[in-house]
Amino acid sequence: MTPKTIYRCPVDGTSEPAESLTWRCPACGGPWDLDFAPTSPVPLDSLAGRVNSLWRYEEALPLRNPPFKDSPPTITLGEGRTPLVPLTDTVSAKLDFLMPTLSFKDRGAVMLAELARRLGPDRVTRVIADSSGNAGTAIAAYCARAGLPCTVYVPEATSPKKTEQIRAHGAQLTLVPGDRETTARAARAAADEPGTFYASHVYNPHFLHGTKTYVYELWEDLGGRLPDSIVVPVGNGTLLLGASLAITELLAHGLIDERPALIAVQAEAVSPLAAAFHAGADDLTALTTPTGPTLAEGIAIPNPPRARQILRAVRESGGKFLTVTEDQIRAAQLDLAGRGLFVESTGVACWAATAASPPPPGRTAVVPLCGAGAKTGVAPTAP
Repeated sequence: MTPKTIYRCPVDGTSEPAESLTWRCPACGGPWDLDFAPTSPVPLDSLAGRVNSLWRYEEALPLRNPPFKDSPPTITLGEGRTPLVPLTDTVSAKLDFLMPTLSFKDRGAVMLAELARRLGPDRVTRVIADSSGNAGTAIAAYCARAGLPCTVYVPEATSPKKTEQIRAHGAQLTLVPGDRETTARAARAAADEPGTFYASHVYNPHFLHGTKTYVYELWEDLGGRLPDSIVVPVGNGTLLLGASLAITELLAHGLIDERPALIAVQAEAVSPLAAAFHAGADDLTALTTPTGPTLAEGIAIPNPPRARQILRAVRESGGKFLTVTEDQIRAAQLDLAGRGLFVESTGVACWAATAASPPPPGRTAVVPLCGAGAKTGVAPTAP
């Protein structure tokens, strides 16, 4: 890995080499951050002739260089470079459901699979992941590309289309009775076994350095600028935190002049972060929020491990949290389908929120359409 990078705990400062298989801070059990900052800016004028994947932003990526002479090139399925299309005069949608595995999770999955590949077969004998579906599918696909054995844990109620896709990529599928949190605990129980690389899109910060390419693409497509606000769905917060990383890097290199607002969207049925934000809290620890079933399964996370970081990133950007009802999610999915865009119910949450609370006059916003409708079908009507 060049340059050499370090995992560091944002809570207590504990550190480990990024080559370590230690997947969380051994002192507090929290997720790692990555001690990495790009030393040179991404050159906007030189991007046109580069590879058509997220590796085109190599200056910004911690795995930019081959690990040793004559090593295989970085793995890729041509992820990234998704279209940006207008929905209104001020709101555009980035079509991340057109990724190779039909969700934005490919951005982070390629980074984790590449890291596991570089660690080598002597150290990594299997990759495991847990997911509500899309992250697991992406990890399975990129592990297949890298020739890595993979096991994916998902809740037993996961969409059959997603489980079929995971199996098709050759991964071993473990269906866990219970909810998303129960599934995560089952995967983490196996994560400490010798030779196991835990490809966690929550705990491993390389995933965030993949999702940040979402903002680098916006910056490139908009000619070196960003919209006034970037709207993102938030469960575990991997897209939001990646976006915050990219914005910080672009500002540090003088490539943008101001920080766009991060507008975080949760389903009203599972909205612990929105509740904490509106209560003025820095974390979830002092709050108890009820949860219920939601069509937005991909963001139904009652206790996100990076909650403190998510809340801080939204506040530092001058952003806010919005919540959407199940009826708003249903209506947004049908509205987008009527515009030619078939998106899964989690992926329409941002459009539902923006349609209900549009940007002020003269201000622009971008919403991500994160997963394809073919993965879940049309949301069922209310009983």
